[in-house]
Amino acid sequence: MKSRRILRVVCVMFVAAFLLCQLGWSAAEAQVIQMRVALHIDEKHPVYLGAKEMAAKVEERTKGQVKMTLYPNNALGSPPEMAEQVALGTLDMSLNTQGQLENHVKASATPQIPFIFDDYEHAHRTMDGPAMQWFMPQFEKAGLIYLANWEWGFRNLTNSKRPVTKPEDLKGLKIRVPPEFHLQALFESLGAVVTQIAWPEVYMALAQNVVDGQENPLNAIYYAKFYEVQKHVALTRHAYSCLIPVVSTKTWAKLNAEQKQILREEAKRSGDWVRKALNDEESDLIGKFEKAGLQVTRPDLKPFRAAIGSANEKIYKRYGEDNVKTFLKFVEDARKK
Repeated sequence: MKSRRILRVVCVMFVAAFLLCQLGWSAAEAQVIQMRVALHIDEKHPVYLGAKEMAAKVEERTKGQVKMTLYPNNALGSPPEMAEQVALGTLDMSLNTQGQLENHVKASATPQIPFIFDDYEHAHRTMDGPAMQWFMPQFEKAGLIYLANWEWGFRNLTNSKRPVTKPEDLKGLKIRVPPEFHLQALFESLGAVVTQIAWPEVYMALAQNVVDGQENPLNAIYYAKFYEVQKHVALTRHAYSCLIPVVSTKTWAKLNAEQKQILREEAKRSGDWVRKALNDEESDLIGKFEKAGLQVTRPDLKPFRAAIGSANEKIYKRYGEDNVKTFLKFVEDARKK
């Protein structure tokens, strides 16, 4: 009898210990924050590699309490749809250009005003300076946490019809642009026929001559293999785009102070790496395009700037005269440094 009683006690203790462990594990699992991160590029692009490294470092530094799953290639929707989902809190995080965020923060697209930056260093000094502090509260008010500045790049033009060396060469060309107002206004002012086509469909649209050309940073042109279906690249550098990793304020509220700091730090670290990777490879990409048979032109940009006056008037009105004035002050201050 005594031995049976002891056996019962041991069994009860074992079961209790097992249940406590299970409860402990369940509590630990409940604390893990799963974040879905949407990108429009594919797994080969340096932006994806930077995001992958960010996710790994965040999980490591938070000891597995914050896990980020990446969804590249528009798997969760187009860039504007991703931004909308993040603002609503149905998606945790996305990487968007400023123009893709315009519907949520009108001032966010001001960095993409045509021809305002001298070079990458000038753009980076502007974006990383007081401009970022100006943007951040506007983003938060819209339900978005602005983490860091990544890179997309200076945008250039490709087409299959003719070399572009002067503004007149654009007249009548059918050009695909993303759903971003400043780009549509810019190319319409130069006489191009502008159309919007979703990113996954651009390659086929170029191959089938639905459009004559498109415009993007050199890295985007290369990784999307547009050089296979285009004949000319014009280094117009007509607008600058950076990617901004944004987090939903609803997701942000789930993170503790340390986790927020880690996410900010790793977003900046990966963003710095992406910037260097993309900027360093641009000169090599020009050589690769030439090797692939494309004709590369380097237009004098002064006539282009002079030809887009009507576009700037529309852009300034769209983004708000006060917003434009404020951002252009940041641009000029950064130019003096």
